[in-house]
Amino acid sequence: MAARRLVDVFLILSLLAVAPVYAQVAGQPFLIDIEGGIGPATADHMIRGLEQAHENNAAFVILRIDTPGGLDTSMRDMIKAILAANFPVIGFVSPSGARAASAGTYILYTTHIAAMAPGTNLGAATPVQIGAPSMPELPGRSPDREGSPGHKPVTAMERKVVNDAVAYIRSLAQMRGRNGDWAELAVREGASLTAADALADNVIDLMAESVEDLLPQLHGRQVSIYGAVHTLDTQEQSLFIHEIDWRSEFLSVITDPNVAYMLMLIGIYGMIFEFYSPGVGVPGVVGAVCLLVALYAFQVLPISYAGLALMLLGIGLMTAEALSPTFGILGLGGIVSFVIGSIILMDTELPGYQIALPMIFAFATFSAGILIFAIGMVVRARKQAVVSGLDHLLGAMAVVETVRAGSARVRLDGELWQVNCEDSLNEDDAVTITAINGITLDVTKENGGRGS
Repeated sequence: MAARRLVDVFLILSLLAVAPVYAQVAGQPFLIDIEGGIGPATADHMIRGLEQAHENNAAFVILRIDTPGGLDTSMRDMIKAILAANFPVIGFVSPSGARAASAGTYILYTTHIAAMAPGTNLGAATPVQIGAPSMPELPGRSPDREGSPGHKPVTAMERKVVNDAVAYIRSLAQMRGRNGDWAELAVREGASLTAADALADNVIDLMAESVEDLLPQLHGRQVSIYGAVHTLDTQEQSLFIHEIDWRSEFLSVITDPNVAYMLMLIGIYGMIFEFYSPGVGVPGVVGAVCLLVALYAFQVLPISYAGLALMLLGIGLMTAEALSPTFGILGLGGIVSFVIGSIILMDTELPGYQIALPMIFAFATFSAGILIFAIGMVVRARKQAVVSGLDHLLGAMAVVETVRAGSARVRLDGELWQVNCEDSLNEDDAVTITAINGITLDVTKENGGRGS
């Protein structure tokens, strides 16, 4: 109940914080930046920006694009949001030196008006899976790799991926009246264009030095959306910049594959430690939080479930080795399974969505170190003499402490024991325990005389 109230208070404060902003930007056109790799955080930022623009009756939205590409699922979510918008969306590749490569090309083709700054480029829209080492190849395949001229898909899977991408971008080109033939080249051969060539080939509609230069060129242009014609009025318009907020920043951090990977392992080890030593509390709480956050991140990331299963199997085998050592059999299999699962965990060839090998080997080394330490402790424990139960008394030496009414007693481990001996015993006689009969010890007298 207390946690629910805390969440309610937080939501109310959040709404109060953004309410003045909504009042200030009502009716203003929006500027949304799409920077870096296209992923869940980028998609969330842009989609919520479009939703906010719709709520404030924005006249139009400018997407300022600079991206090398990214995940197909995130790109398609962004395209769906642009197509669903009931106001003009302008794509602008800017500033000079920026690019709209791969997924960025699809997004630019989706916008109602496409513009580029001088010194920018777009294209290279071939799906990254084509030519990936993990994809099977037929004998006699050309050595050309992804994005190179003349690359031809030869496997059934490659043809499916390429044809799907070609049909998708051609449908966008037909919708916006742009060059569909070049779009197909961008997919099949990884073709790219400069801003000037894109304008000449009817790939884009405008060239502008900056946003300030773009606005006058947009004035008076007409855009048809769902049968309604929108005439852009950009005179004396001030843009509202949709900034990246804490939610998008947080999502960007946790959806980094390396961070999600680390959170998952911290969560698993925290839960294992809590189950092994119940009552501590802190490892269990921290582990549960990290594990839930990691699972959310994996939900929006392209992960291989086979890789995740191998990782969990590896951790399970290493844990089993630590709890019931088999002198390395389970542990070695667990380490191998863990490393292989970590390497294939990300089901994509995009460089920005791969787990760093040093991190994988660091966690594998850490796990192996814990495993070796646990096995060493068990081996040392097995070599030590038994110190529990009564068996450790056998062979022990003691000195008779008292003799009363013919009954001798010795002190062992802080306790007095009655002893039974074939020889007569006196105080201070040294004896050796030979057997245990209930609460009586059978002993033999040493040297047939008194102890020192």
